[in-house]
Amino acid sequence: MQQSFSRRDFLKVAGLGLGALAFRRFEFPFKALEPFYAPKRLPQFPDSEIIGRLVDATDIRSHPTNNPALNTSIGNLPADTLIPWTREVIGSVENLTNQKYLETPKGYIWSSRIQPTRNLPNTPVTEMPAGQAGFWAEVTVPYVDLTLDGAPASPWIQSLIQYNFPPRAYYGQVLWIDQVRQSNGFVEYRWNETGNGHGYGFGDIYWLDGAGVKVLTEADVAPISPDVDPAEKRIVADLTYQTLSAFEGKTEVFFCRISSGAVYNPVTGEISDERATPVGDLLTNWKIISLNMSGGGSASGYSTPAVPWSTIIHGDGIAIHGAFWHNDFGERRSHGCINVKPEDAKWIFRWTTPYISLAQSEMRMTYPDHGTVVTTTELKL
Repeated sequence: MQQSFSRRDFLKVAGLGLGALAFRRFEFPFKALEPFYAPKRLPQFPDSEIIGRLVDATDIRSHPTNNPALNTSIGNLPADTLIPWTREVIGSVENLTNQKYLETPKGYIWSSRIQPTRNLPNTPVTEMPAGQAGFWAEVTVPYVDLTLDGAPASPWIQSLIQYNFPPRAYYGQVLWIDQVRQSNGFVEYRWNETGNGHGYGFGDIYWLDGAGVKVLTEADVAPISPDVDPAEKRIVADLTYQTLSAFEGKTEVFFCRISSGAVYNPVTGEISDERATPVGDLLTNWKIISLNMSGGGSASGYSTPAVPWSTIIHGDGIAIHGAFWHNDFGERRSHGCINVKPEDAKWIFRWTTPYISLAQSEMRMTYPDHGTVVTTTELKL
């Protein structure tokens, strides 16, 4: 497929090292920043049960194939274009796993570049719950536009400002809300990236239309199959075929496709094990409802806030977590983590041990305690 420019690529293309960005003074004229501080409401989303959101600027093609001899690019759509999800067709994508294209009235779009979302607006609460410092909320619409409050701090928001791309929270992300206010007849929530007491992230603060997020309840994180002996639960992630299965004893109770570590670096063109997912018996030793994930340097840096349903299985960073920035499951592409759809990550989060409550929102386990065994396997071809 033709490579395109995405927000997740901003740091790579611009060569912006995370360390330099984190401490650099921001020096843009206020006029350039003005749109980032203007209040925003939910837009009118397409009337479709499933809405496709383009995660990158993407070609629309005359035929469902990336073979230039059989196909003509008939246009290019920008990131965050929303398209009613009609049907997927099997096409031909050379050298890649996903062969599906979304069929539209104007042509075909490779489905790996389209996040399936829904438009499920909510009735927001009008005040903070009594006795609570904040609450977790999940984005249930294709995206929510954000209004920046204060100076930009993270590499993520600074890169968006540099390229004049609107800051948004996307379907499936989970945010910590610590304030509620009324604004011109609308209820707005304040997303405080580090306000939940865990201290992960850069400290950016945003306001957003409260109708775009669902206030989570304990039912959303209630354990799945808690009556099953935790020792009988295990996960097998097949890195060769990019699949994940959950077992209770010998019975497979869950299956999904994954995107594990990419040994091929698309930025440098190098092949190495630096981004490979560890192979062997791992443990779910740390779980957190939502986590800022940032790392790397100028060649392959990344900065992503509010990564949902993170179940860490190795060290302090290799996790099974939701990915809203691609729909490329079945293909290796991560920095070592196991990417799954946000809804799949939520199921895994609830099913594995340790079990987490909303009030707790995070737990680490140390030896001799352990969580669920995650066996990662790979054929050496």
